[in-house]
Amino acid sequence: MEKTLVRSGSMVPANTNSAVILNPTTQHEPNEIFTEAVIVEDEASETSNAPIFIGANTKSVTLEQLKRDYIPVFAKDNQECISHNAFISTVYEAVMDYYRNESILEPQIRASHIVKGRRPHAAGKRADRLRPTDITQYYERSIFAIQIPSIYDEINGNRLNLSIVGCKAYNRDNLSGRLTEQKFSLAVGFNNKVCQNQCIFTDGLKHTILASNTGTIYSQVLDLLDRFNIIDSFRKLESLNNVNLSEHQFCEILGKMRLYNYLDQRRRKQIPSIDVTDAQLNSVASGFVSDVNFKGGTSGITMWNFYNLLTGSNKKNYIDTFLPRATSATELAIGLADTIKGIDPKYSWFIQ
Repeated sequence: MEKTLVRSGSMVPANTNSAVILNPTTQHEPNEIFTEAVIVEDEASETSNAPIFIGANTKSVTLEQLKRDYIPVFAKDNQECISHNAFISTVYEAVMDYYRNESILEPQIRASHIVKGRRPHAAGKRADRLRPTDITQYYERSIFAIQIPSIYDEINGNRLNLSIVGCKAYNRDNLSGRLTEQKFSLAVGFNNKVCQNQCIFTDGLKHTILASNTGTIYSQVLDLLDRFNIIDSFRKLESLNNVNLSEHQFCEILGKMRLYNYLDQRRRKQIPSIDVTDAQLNSVASGFVSDVNFKGGTSGITMWNFYNLLTGSNKKNYIDTFLPRATSATELAIGLADTIKGIDPKYSWFIQ
């Protein structure tokens, strides 16, 4: 039977640790019941040595910590900005409302770029004499992932949970004058549980959401989830496991990806755009030889493994570039696979 992945409906209460694999051909409303289901125990929650979905210079924080240590951020006209914790809480609420009968994990939150300040009574103190009670701080950037383990399927033994990712970076906002609508990013895709890689699609990404209140954010989350085609997106990823790259093709693609960044503008307009750094390419090359889960060999590498080397390398990027580069990795892998299969020659330059 052909595997598909959809919502598990009311068969799994939101407070359980179970998950359901279903095989209908269409999505369904949350209250609809399906009788063919396999109950699977969800694995333990994230441990201190477990893989993380983004590294770089980020720090793990909880929603409670953000709320407790919250320092308001203001524009120059003294208007208060939407906080990280308000953004995350709003998205979490919208996800729970939309998937109200599913098992939903708490947000995994990473933050970076601490902005430090002092309380008035600490003015004039030497920096090395400051106490914790003298200091204020907030994070300029945050990113979070909300996994829904009751909506999942597997590719080559890798479990993929439905995942919603959000990003807020104050450096994208204009805070030097009158406060205008702030910029937020949202995405829905899949989380590869074995490595925590995020699989994000173009039609599952809203890179720039303009909002001046949490109500707008809430409605944008619902719209994104409603438009995202879970089954179609999963099938695209699943098809990557049926395409194999020879060692020569792998090296050629990697070389062309490195060359791409040095082409003149005229030439680059004739080639599908990619968003990848030299550091990522170095990571992919290293992973081909030594990655525990996705390494290649003399017989080559599957496109699925190549894709996961790309998404794995994306973990080293800054928060505000994470989602666009995750999307670029998905587009590249699917485009290369279609070219190799003779479906679409669009990415042929990379393997000529």
